[in-house]
Amino acid sequence: MFIETVRNRNSPPCILLRETYRSEGKVKHRTLANFSKLPAHVIAGIRSLLKTHPDPVASGAAGAFRIQRSLPHGHVAAVLSVMNSLGLGSLLGSKKSPERQICLALIASRILSPGSKLATSRSLRAETASDTLAQECGLPEDLHENDLYAAMDWLLPRQARIEKALARRHLHEGALVLYDLTSSYFEGTTCPLAKLGHNRDGKPGKLQVEYGLLCNAVGVPVAVEVFEGNIADPMTLGSQIQKVRGRFGINTLILVGDRGMITQARIDEELRDVEGLEWITALRSSAILKLADQGLIEPSLFDQTHLAQIHSPDFPGERLIVCRNPLLARSRAYKREDLLAATEKELTKIHAATQREKNPLRGKAAIGLKLGRVINKHKMAKHFRLTITDTGFAAERRADSIAREAAIDGIYVVRTSTGEDLLSASETVERYKDLSLVENAFRSIKTVDLKVRPIHHRDSGRVRCHIFLCLLAYYVEWHMRAALKSLLFDDEDTKAPRTDVVAKKQPSPSARSKTQTKRTPEGAPVHSFQTLLKDLATLCRNTIVSSLPGNPSWQQETEATPHQKTILELLRQIPACSQ
Repeated sequence: MFIETVRNRNSPPCILLRETYRSEGKVKHRTLANFSKLPAHVIAGIRSLLKTHPDPVASGAAGAFRIQRSLPHGHVAAVLSVMNSLGLGSLLGSKKSPERQICLALIASRILSPGSKLATSRSLRAETASDTLAQECGLPEDLHENDLYAAMDWLLPRQARIEKALARRHLHEGALVLYDLTSSYFEGTTCPLAKLGHNRDGKPGKLQVEYGLLCNAVGVPVAVEVFEGNIADPMTLGSQIQKVRGRFGINTLILVGDRGMITQARIDEELRDVEGLEWITALRSSAILKLADQGLIEPSLFDQTHLAQIHSPDFPGERLIVCRNPLLARSRAYKREDLLAATEKELTKIHAATQREKNPLRGKAAIGLKLGRVINKHKMAKHFRLTITDTGFAAERRADSIAREAAIDGIYVVRTSTGEDLLSASETVERYKDLSLVENAFRSIKTVDLKVRPIHHRDSGRVRCHIFLCLLAYYVEWHMRAALKSLLFDDEDTKAPRTDVVAKKQPSPSARSKTQTKRTPEGAPVHSFQTLLKDLATLCRNTIVSSLPGNPSWQQETEATPHQKTILELLRQIPACSQ
């Protein structure tokens, strides 16, 4: 190792600690540290030490330098570089402020190491730091969790302006807008938003909040809104339409929502006859059965393809695209038979209770009560005919009901107000299936990456801000995933034409190859998003201290591997955005 002085024409010289190495038969130099800010006498001392011991390790003088602290840095640098490219700082606030920097750290920490605000504050405090995030964001060394709450209170009033800026970037007149709703369970009982409702997390008895997510056609999140935990999905639709058309100024759009969201009542009251507003949704099973009873859905429709377009007087001015998936039909038939058998098994237990010698079950009321507890456990009550007496009961399958339902196995119907000049039948089905992009966002936000739940905040505003921070974190993650698709298990070939839009989408050959070999075509390892961040985290920032008088120190970062350099280079190619 040696010290080299690099002269600058109009600036003070740059003092660099360098070393010589040989590569491919050539002698090369690499920089280990920048000593430009060290006092002159310290630089002179290090220079003298290196002249005496040019190789500290080989000469046994390695104790002259010691690593005082090592903090993971590469994953922090990667996430913050993407946030900078996306102009996230200027989106939050036009001027740099402590609150803005803390909010940026909260967004980054949601991607890097999601946890409670207390855990996050500990990871950002200097003495308990788990990475370089606090250093990079310029946060105070004694950061307290109350500082995080104050920053959240600062951010929430800015949500509407930030979402409007995101809409300007990613939505336009005539855009396709995807909307869906989910819920997350809540720890505690004092938040006004937390209510008992339809729990999607498998946590019966837990209070929850619901939140709806608006995305553009390719799944980029644009806005989120938090609702009370007992609100019905369709009742959130009106506010989202007002948000897109009123706040965002998008007057012509195609809104895509599932059959539980865009119901007949919402169409009649909020969507129909609204100029510039088109929609795509699907029919419920009861409506499909009615169409089949009317003779509008017949097997002959699917002789040539797996979809057909029909019209019904019950749906004036709409197109109905009937789709039949044979694999789904077989799956549904097998599942129904299993559920029927499971229901009969439960009925057999009650029948045995009526026939036992000791204390047999007797009385219509008592037997009916027992039957009521199990007959619809698997949603199969409609397929059984029960006859109850004082001493027992008889149960038989309703063959007509089963056959009627079996006739529509594997069939679903997409309904839309759009004309064929705007979207063909197959394109309409594809756009409806794009709702899976919102489901992917929910999966990432709730479980896989960002872990929005469980929610511990007791103040309604902070619950809203917590979920908004997760939206912004997913916004960053979406762009990172898009840039890194070639190195992730994600399918790169998402725009390949499909010969059958009804059938389940199959992974591309490149995606299958990555899954099987765990390698890219170039031979690099394939990552999940989380393992990729862990790989980058091995790039550390080391604080090195010298044994010279005054114990001068400097920071030196681990040299990136070729694979890590590829990751960082791909992230640097994300186009810069402005507000």
